Parts: sequence; structure tokens; C-alpha cells
Amino acid sequence: MLGAERGQVLRMILSQGGRLALIGIALGAATSAVVARVLESLLYGISSFDPVAYGSAAGLLLLVALAANLVPAFAAARLDPVLALRSE
Repeated sequence: MLGAERGQVLRMILSQGGRLALIGIALGAATSAVVARVLESLLYGISSFDPVAYGSAAGLLLLVALAANLVPAFAAARLDPVLALRSE
């Protein structure tokens, strides 16, 4: 965003990365629920739904995705817009 403040740039990049991470987590949770049902029918005595496991895996993946977005967000926030426009 041309003319954006440092905080706006950080917020924009982290929100875009977080949105993608949440979409991926939702799709992964839905897929794992389907696969768990199939595995439950094949294996004896195994529950197909463990909310602690699903929640902790989703939380960990979200933290990793946000941490991975922090590096480019800080790099973009430190970038001087005039130098970026001159290099184009």
C-alpha cells in the first residue's frame, strides 16, 4: 500500500497470512475428520474425534504460520518506499 504507515503494513501482511493459515487449517480439519471416520471403521477401539488433539494441532499450526509471516512483514515494514519505487 503506497503511503501506508509501518503498523498498517505489518497488519496487512499478518492478516493476509493469517487468513490463508485459517483457511488451510479449516480444510485440513475437515479432511482429517473424514479420514478419521474411515480409520475408525478399520481399527478397533480408536475414537475418531479428539478435541484436544485437533485444537492443539490447529493452534500450533496457526502459531507457526504467523511466525513465518513475521519475517517478511518486518522486512516490508522497514523498506523505504522511495527506494522501492526507484528500483522498479
